[in-house]
Amino acid sequence: MKVRASLASLKKKDGSIVVRRRGTTYVINKRNPRWKARQG
Repeated sequence: MKVRASLASLKKKDGSIVVRRRGTTYVINKRNPRWKARQG
């Protein structure tokens, strides 16, 4: 999982979902699990 300064490029990808848990923002992609990322 990548830690990114900005998740904008990842949330544009096909099938990605932006999730907020406990103040941390995650991008989860079921179709391509390589594009998981965490911010904050």
